[in-house]
Amino acid sequence: MTSREKVRRSLAHQPGPVPVDFGSTGVTGLHVTCVAALRRHFGLAEHPVKVSEPYQMLGEVEPDLLDAIGVDVAGISGRGTMFGFPNEGWHEWRTPWGQVVLVPEGFQPREEPAGDVYLFPEGDTTVPPSGHLPAGGYFFDAIIRQPPLDESRLDPADNCEEFKLLAPADVTHWEREVARVRGSPRAIQASLGGTGFGDIALVPAAFLKHPRGIRDVSEWYVSLLERPDYIHAIFSRQCDVALQNLATFARLAGDAVDILFICGTDFGTQSSQFCSRATFNDLYAPYYRRVNDWVHRHTTWKTFKHSCGAVRPLIPDFLACGFDILNPVQCSATGMDPRQLKAEFGEQLVFWGGGVDTQHTLPFGSPAEVHAQVLERLRIFAPGGGFVFNTIHNIQARTPVENIVAMLDALRDFSGRAGG
Repeated sequence: MTSREKVRRSLAHQPGPVPVDFGSTGVTGLHVTCVAALRRHFGLAEHPVKVSEPYQMLGEVEPDLLDAIGVDVAGISGRGTMFGFPNEGWHEWRTPWGQVVLVPEGFQPREEPAGDVYLFPEGDTTVPPSGHLPAGGYFFDAIIRQPPLDESRLDPADNCEEFKLLAPADVTHWEREVARVRGSPRAIQASLGGTGFGDIALVPAAFLKHPRGIRDVSEWYVSLLERPDYIHAIFSRQCDVALQNLATFARLAGDAVDILFICGTDFGTQSSQFCSRATFNDLYAPYYRRVNDWVHRHTTWKTFKHSCGAVRPLIPDFLACGFDILNPVQCSATGMDPRQLKAEFGEQLVFWGGGVDTQHTLPFGSPAEVHAQVLERLRIFAPGGGFVFNTIHNIQARTPVENIVAMLDALRDFSGRAGG
């Protein structure tokens, strides 16, 4: 059975070996420190790791490492980064923690004597910075650059300037990426972009030189209640563009793609939700339903919904919107007991993640504790299919490599016992 066949069986809720993902998306990856540590552990060629996603400082998981850790999914994504410059023109950069990595040409940091690092939208150092890596940190935070709001002049178009039809350069990029992965033995997940309505990581628009509209995170959440018509206008325009881009991409990709990353919008906190079910169904659901309906009518792709936190009350609504997959399955959040989730939704929803806790167990537990938790989650989620193993969000910086290896050992132990 190829990796792609394993994934497809699990997506169809058929029993079989548990497929594994590390690195196919910006929410299922590994920090550059962890990629380098794993390459050393497995005796792979040592060279500077590419920073595939500079906002979170995620590292590229190259084919030799994918093979070494048994990954069944590969990802393709657009030209741009979270800071608006393309992933091209690579050069070396020494991080504040001393690791030499490869970064794109537009990665032109301003490094302060105290250790803070600033990045600029589109790599333009003549405009205010849009990203800040604090001294002692390992990833960037978006800088809020919203000008004072004038209610009488608010225009939804200002919050839509980033939603554009695919340019010729984008089409050329996607043609090249699809050709690269076509015929791959691994399942392919594509991150097209533009379909994550209200994704709070994107609201500050770190990729725009002079963002307009509502770009403050707190003000955005206030707007869900105080300016619903404004939000609807944004989402409606965004959705129209997204559907046109989906049509273009579907013509290029066809059956080379298996999964489409739709949404990184978080709806859960550690103990509750960012909005009520009524707000979700009024503001968000109509647009997610349009996108999912289009994908399911015109392709064979499964659709991937990311949301951290305590989203158990919203899962029926995610299903009603047509989502096939939920990630990262934050089992430590309120109401997210893995056994209950599997019992209630395991026949309808694919759980992509939940394999081990990345807030406590994986970074701070012992290898034995990691091994035990991974086996427990596999016993819960694996039966009957509908599960792709991944951690709960990205593996964070400085996670002990022996703990990551313990996780991988548990996966192999489980597969061996299950005959997979």
